[in-house]
Amino acid sequence: MNRLFRSPTSSAFLLRSCFSTTAGAATETVKPKLYPDSPLTKARDPKPKGIQWVFLGCPGVGKGTYASRLSALLGVPHIATGDLVREELKSSGPLSKQLSDIVNQGQLVSDEIILNLLSKRLEAGEAKGEAGFILDGFPRTVRQAEILNDVTDIELVVNLKLPESVLVEKCLGRRICGECGKNFNVASINVKGENGSPGISMAPLLPPPQCVSKLTIRDDDTEAVVKERLLVYYEKSQPVEDFYRSQGKLLEFDLPGGIPESWPKLLEVLNLDEHEDTKLSAAA
Repeated sequence: MNRLFRSPTSSAFLLRSCFSTTAGAATETVKPKLYPDSPLTKARDPKPKGIQWVFLGCPGVGKGTYASRLSALLGVPHIATGDLVREELKSSGPLSKQLSDIVNQGQLVSDEIILNLLSKRLEAGEAKGEAGFILDGFPRTVRQAEILNDVTDIELVVNLKLPESVLVEKCLGRRICGECGKNFNVASINVKGENGSPGISMAPLLPPPQCVSKLTIRDDDTEAVVKERLLVYYEKSQPVEDFYRSQGKLLEFDLPGGIPESWPKLLEVLNLDEHEDTKLSAAA
C-alpha cells in the first residue's frame, strides 16, 4: 500500500516547513509512474488505496464534479482548495476579510493562505486515518507544485480542458442550494465547433423542486470576475502544466460535452471503465 506521505511527520508540519525553506531550492526528482503502467492497470482492484491524484483546469471546467465522482468510485477523499477557502470565508476567522477581498477581485489566493488551509485539512485527514486523496485546485503555481512534490508522490495529474466561451457560460450558470449545499447549473450550452473541431453541447443540471427557491449565486460568478479569473489562471497554469509534463504525469483531457458524454470517456482513459462500481458512480 502506498503511503500518503514520505515521512510519518505530520503533513501540516511538512507543508509549512517546505514552504519556509524550499523557495528557489532544487526539488527532488521522482520517477514518474506512467500510464498504462499504473497500479490501476496492473490490478483491477475496485477500491485501490493510496491514490494520489491532482485535477487541474480553468475555473468552471468541472474539476470538482469529476474529482468528487472519482473520489466516490475509488474510496479516497476529494480535497478541493476552493471549498477550503469558502469554508474559511464562512467561518469569520482571521483570514476571512483578506480572502473576501481577494475572491471578489478575481485574484488567486496566495501560496501562504492556501498552504495553511491545506495543511489543516490534511492533518485532519491523517487523524481520521485517510489514505490517499484527489486534490482539486492545487497546485496553482510551480512553487506550490514543488512543495507538494517534496511531501508526497503524485501519481497522476489530470488537466481538464474546455473552450473559454463554454467556461464563461458555465460559470455564469452555476447555482448552489443554500440548504443542502448541492451544486447545479442552469446554463444550456450549445457552442458550434471551429476549424474542424467538434461543437460542444451541455444540458443544464437543474435542481429538484425543493431546491429551486433556495438557489444562490456565488459572489465571484459575475462575467467580469470570471473573465479576470480565467486570465489570471492562464498566466499561472502553463508553468504548472509544464512542470508535470516534464515528469510524464500530465494527462490532458478535452471534455467532449457534459457529464453523460465526458464521464465514460474519462473513465476509459483512466483505465477505470471496467470497474464494477462504474455504473453506480455514473448514475449518482
